[in-house]
Amino acid sequence: MSQEIGVVGSPDFTTGFRLAGVRRFADVRDDDPDEQFDEAVREMLDDDDVGILVMHDDDLERLSRGVRSDVETSVEPVLVTLGGGAGSSGLREQIKRAIGIDLMEED
Repeated sequence: MSQEIGVVGSPDFTTGFRLAGVRRFADVRDDDPDEQFDEAVREMLDDDDVGILVMHDDDLERLSRGVRSDVETSVEPVLVTLGGGAGSSGLREQIKRAIGIDLMEED
């Protein structure tokens, strides 16, 4: 069974992924209640077919404490955040969490 990519975010954020063929997405507008964002993320976390959850780094701030904790500690699906500045979690750490080893570790 192949794992799918799930994307949650504003329509502007998800459009590129949809054009690239991502079929699992949730559009949550910036003016929608944060509870709606929580619900969209929770649905992705509970979807057994989603192996990677993609969100914009800034959208992590919209999540309630419980959902944010769940998404940040989730192994499957693994969270990948895009955008953001120094506060964004590095791709290296995300890969390490997803597969359990540091591929970029030097001997």
